[in-house]
Amino acid sequence: MKEQVKKLRIILADDHALVRAGIRVLIESVPDLEVAGEAGNGKEALELVERTLPDIALLDIAMPEMNGIKVTEAVARVYPKVKVIILSMHSSPEFVLQALRAGAQGYIVKEGATSELAAAIHAVARGESYLSPAVSKLVIASSLDRAEPPRAVEDLTARQRQVLQLLVEGNTMKEIALNLGVSIKTVEAHRAQLMDRLNIHDIPGLVRYAMRTGLTPPEQPPED
Repeated sequence: MKEQVKKLRIILADDHALVRAGIRVLIESVPDLEVAGEAGNGKEALELVERTLPDIALLDIAMPEMNGIKVTEAVARVYPKVKVIILSMHSSPEFVLQALRAGAQGYIVKEGATSELAAAIHAVARGESYLSPAVSKLVIASSLDRAEPPRAVEDLTARQRQVLQLLVEGNTMKEIALNLGVSIKTVEAHRAQLMDRLNIHDIPGLVRYAMRTGLTPPEQPPED
């Protein structure tokens, strides 16, 4: 008898019914994902989280009753095992940083590729962070001028620098393990040591660090 795949349970909250319908179709087209419920405003979203305890809450920012940032703060405080991904039309760094500070693990812009949704959900479910490419560089650029002088790259071991480089290039734990010829647990240990040494505890923060120190040069704008 074929073993049934355990599905990740997602709740989605957006005040536009047509948007929710489209998102539901995208989610349910992925075999290991399912929609556990829908909400049309922030208050309903928080009640839905309490009632269903999903793996991931997919929230819009601009919702009546309670906006997505406030819902994220409440979920992070009361239901820390529930991961939050913001799906928004806003791509400005201010909105993204507000969401991350509130406790969101992911941020996707609605104009992004449909494949981003499943990628973000799976990344966040693994305990990683996910930012749409459309917003990640904006967030990094907005943080460069305000940042304190970073700890020197020379303070890291050669292996930690390798892991950092591969992380900021967007590789998964499995891909890094294959690249370095080590186990996933070994990579996770290096990542934990790296984050502890730098006092940076999320992937966007590591990306900003790598760019500030020159380990990863900023991407050049396309030529006309």
